[in-house]
Amino acid sequence: MNAYIFDTETTGTAQPDIIEAAWLQLDDVSTLNVVQEFEQRYQPTHSISLGALAVHHIYDEELANCPPCSDFKFPTQANYMIGHNVDYDWNVAGQPDVKRICTLALSRYVLPQLDSHSQSALMYYFFRPHARERLKAAHSALADVHNCRYILKKLLSLLPQPPQNWEQLWELSELARLPRIMPFGKHKGTAIADLPLDYQDWVLRQDSMDPYIKLAIQKAREAARTTP
Repeated sequence: MNAYIFDTETTGTAQPDIIEAAWLQLDDVSTLNVVQEFEQRYQPTHSISLGALAVHHIYDEELANCPPCSDFKFPTQANYMIGHNVDYDWNVAGQPDVKRICTLALSRYVLPQLDSHSQSALMYYFFRPHARERLKAAHSALADVHNCRYILKKLLSLLPQPPQNWEQLWELSELARLPRIMPFGKHKGTAIADLPLDYQDWVLRQDSMDPYIKLAIQKAREAARTTP
């Protein structure tokens, strides 16, 4: 099974073209050794927004001689994509047929007491003496995938029973992604299991609703049916 830590820099959230992509191919979940790494810049079809420019500091004119963003292809042999808020990068990469492992969700699951779970915040939490130096290149795709690997290694070390393979890590990530409280709406802050049944029914009927919220409601219902 092939697992890749993946990150992109894009033109912005409105019309996100990939302008920089990087990945690390990892050997095994127990070691997280890097087998191969990749980084490439691309010329977008849309201009870079000011908001995106303020994050990654990549100018449009620096991309004039780069290959077009349509050339990017996520490795076809990949089985798992790992990333911090992985869904964003998965979407801009064309939603390849892989299982997604989200280090943002894992960090919230393992370290719920932290006031921030951004990748930079976690670097300060785990690597405080060296974090500032390591974060100098933050929001470079290659620097971000390396930082994501450091964080993942620390998160796995905190688990009482670390996963033995990528499939087990994916299953843990899926569990971590299930919300425990309603994150928005008139019942924001209410435990998923305590949502009124009519509101649960309404959420389940919404095609655009976060699938993990729907799954959390379904699991809460199953648990209620099996509880004596």
